[in-house]
Amino acid sequence: MGVPFDFAPERPEHIDAILNGLDRYNPETTQVFQDYVTEQCESKTYDCYANLALLKLYQFNPHLTKDETITNILVKSLTVFPSPDFSLALHLLPPHILTPASTSSALPAAGDAPLSEAVQKLNVLNNLLAQASYAAFWSTLDSDDLYADLIADVAGFEELIRIRIALTISQSVRGIDRSVLESWLGLQGETFNKFVNGVCGWEIEENVVKVPLNKENEAKGTIVRENVKMEQFSRVIRRAYEQPA
Repeated sequence: MGVPFDFAPERPEHIDAILNGLDRYNPETTQVFQDYVTEQCESKTYDCYANLALLKLYQFNPHLTKDETITNILVKSLTVFPSPDFSLALHLLPPHILTPASTSSALPAAGDAPLSEAVQKLNVLNNLLAQASYAAFWSTLDSDDLYADLIADVAGFEELIRIRIALTISQSVRGIDRSVLESWLGLQGETFNKFVNGVCGWEIEENVVKVPLNKENEAKGTIVRENVKMEQFSRVIRRAYEQPA
């Protein structure tokens, strides 16, 4: 059985009480949720259900909206890709934030409002992760100082992303060229070795990184057996010769 969508093992009791009661729609709880988002950013924890509840409060009470909290929620949701959390959060934002002032380019326009520009830039990162364009993700992240500002509040952002990339890779391959994996993880040299050996538990043999066997990357043949009895065919053949009424 899968983990329930609203489950978060590190969720404090007072947050759980708010989410399971009528206070989740009380504007006075907005500050409580905002402080909880800050706590998630500092402690490397994550609670999608609580974050979405805060964005819903922002919908009902636009005057309480805090731009920094919105971007922090989006950045945190990137760290759990390929889950749909980023899209869920994105669709709770006002339409004017999602629409760039200039639609002539796939990249955000320089003249867009600060929050709108930030959201669009984060959406670029999300799309790159969804496309498994990991090398492009790291180059894009390093291409603009705004990205550094956006992820500054989220402790261990880059490491969390690398762990998710490694997890995705481990589900599809048994071996990968070192240079390719270096570009996908945005690491090189001894730092790369420490992450691959220490964090992932993988081995490096010459220029190939070996991924241990698991139930996801194990190649298994599938045998399909049809259990069709002759009596079933006889009925089909008999009906073919029956005269229509």
